[in-house]
Amino acid sequence: MSPPREPTQGLVLGYTDLHPFSTVPLTDRTSVQSLLATVLDPLEPFFSPLRARVRCPGATAVRFDQTASEVEGFARPLWGLACHLAGGGAYRGTQWWIDGLRAGTDPEGEEYWGYPRDNDQRMVEMCPIGFALAVAPQIWEGLSERERGNVEGWLGNSINEKNMPNTNWLWFRVFANLGLKKNGGRFSQERLDADIEHLETFYRGDGWSNDGPEGIHQMDYYSSSFAIHFLQLLYAKLAGDENPERAAEFKKRAQMAALDLAHYYDEEGRSIPFGRSVGYRFAMVSFWGALAYADVELPAPLTWGMVKGMVMRHLRWWQTQHNIWSSSGTLTIGYSYPNMYMAENYNSPGSPYWACLAFICLAVPETHPFWTSKEENHWDVIPKVKALKHPGHIMSNLGGHCMLLSSGQACSYPMKGTHAKYGAFAYSSAYGYSVPPGLFTLEQYALASQLGLSDDGGDYWKTRRLSDSSLQTRGGPSDTTPVLVSLWSPFPDVHIKTYLIPPTEAHPNWHLRAHHIRAEGRAVLTADGSFAISSAQAADGRMLGAYDAASPGGEGTQPRLIGNYDVATPEAWADGRTGAFVVSKGAVGIRALEGSKGKRTATLVNADPNSNLVESRTVIPTLQGTVERGESVWYVSGIYAKPSGEGVKREGYLSGWEAVPEVPGWLREEMGL
Repeated sequence: MSPPREPTQGLVLGYTDLHPFSTVPLTDRTSVQSLLATVLDPLEPFFSPLRARVRCPGATAVRFDQTASEVEGFARPLWGLACHLAGGGAYRGTQWWIDGLRAGTDPEGEEYWGYPRDNDQRMVEMCPIGFALAVAPQIWEGLSERERGNVEGWLGNSINEKNMPNTNWLWFRVFANLGLKKNGGRFSQERLDADIEHLETFYRGDGWSNDGPEGIHQMDYYSSSFAIHFLQLLYAKLAGDENPERAAEFKKRAQMAALDLAHYYDEEGRSIPFGRSVGYRFAMVSFWGALAYADVELPAPLTWGMVKGMVMRHLRWWQTQHNIWSSSGTLTIGYSYPNMYMAENYNSPGSPYWACLAFICLAVPETHPFWTSKEENHWDVIPKVKALKHPGHIMSNLGGHCMLLSSGQACSYPMKGTHAKYGAFAYSSAYGYSVPPGLFTLEQYALASQLGLSDDGGDYWKTRRLSDSSLQTRGGPSDTTPVLVSLWSPFPDVHIKTYLIPPTEAHPNWHLRAHHIRAEGRAVLTADGSFAISSAQAADGRMLGAYDAASPGGEGTQPRLIGNYDVATPEAWADGRTGAFVVSKGAVGIRALEGSKGKRTATLVNADPNSNLVESRTVIPTLQGTVERGESVWYVSGIYAKPSGEGVKREGYLSGWEAVPEVPGWLREEMGL
């Protein structure tokens, strides 16, 4: 057994300390290199003695074994290190990963990673290892002949002999083989080609690939920045000379997708949290660096200044999220703060380091216009509202945030909070989605941007998960407003048709949702929630009080927010037409627009802590109603949102609340009004 290694001095963050990540002034390539070092440095004390494993703080379990979890901790930071080395950079800890690769692939060694089985998590981590071997020759050169043979046996032979999930995982095997090929190691060209041919069946058109075969509708960040588009572009760069036609096709798809994906990033650098694995945080922006790395010619009207602006603003926004780190300086599971409720069952403590994909920009030469251009705002040239056919989204950048309306997507396998991650009606760059920390009463379901239905008096609630959807244009020949329509059934005998209508220039802070509910076989309670917003006062963190326009802070709620579960008091309720709103970090609210007095009532759901991705304490303005058995009713909800931000004065947060949009004529006609 090897002697224990000398202990290393790790980062310790105290009560008022800022992580070094937040202190780097981001201006150029050199500053982003320094930013990467602040991500990698805190890992040093958590390497195993032979450096083959990294045990990040947090003893949480995942669906795979502990060794694979610690291989994750070792391999995922390689995305950042390999990109840095590929761009000619140097890092003091490079040898850690060379030593770890040597020990982890030695079948006779005490830190051997183990031969992967079918569908083994180790296969995922072979992707950053393969990429690192392909672009950073010093790694392969740092191994002896025998050690290279061990790498070939573990990286190539093992993954080529095993079954893999029929998802983006197939790209991981491509890169395992590609890394060996680039270094003259043993690999399988047959397997590499076959996997890419099969991945082609995921392509749906207009630049979009699905994360799975026919019959699955799942187009989240895996279809762009986390895996498919990202890895297509890396392949085009590394294997384009031998397969120029395929490389050209991948670049063409990226050009088409870029004009859609630009709608997911707002002027402040925030991206819209949607779908699974958003705990990979700044990896959301990696697609844009990959465009530059693969030498893609940008489609008009995008410029390299706009692409650079998206990446740099995104990284700067994450620099303001001070709670994403553990006290030891490592990334935590969560989004804007540590949060296990939103975690998938494959999120180990080392899992968040997939975020290092964002550093692909460091592999881009300093002479590339990505680095030499001045930062620009892409929202100066792209539409404020756009319908995206393949993901089933309507994108909007009106009212101070980027928002997507969504219908039709669903994860194909059991996942925690899947209805919230894919089935909600609206997703915002400012407010984030909410997941249920429990399954009893509305406080635990936290139905932000969701319609819930209960047939047991309000204990248990069902929401939209699976739906048949279509993207339509309503309003006549002169009106090109896109509308999303979805058909869904929370119970076998309750059927709902939902319309999602985006904001307009005249009413930029409002979007509409209409529900036609047919309760054929049972009576149901309904709860239609707006966005979730912080429930804490800025000055002292205490719970918001009743809204008073004349108060100095300008914060508060209408009606009153009840801090416990006794919501029977009349103060907690309002007429649905009057609605409910909250003013804290901006303002959100909801109003009933169907026109029937007393049909629905408005209240504030004091959501359980840690249900929202962005804010740990939130409240959700909500409309509640009852549909009796045999009834067929129409609900039309107006959802208000005006986030805080640069140039937005606190006294103006509610400036649009009274300017309620009218129900469109085509919808009134369908409602029979």
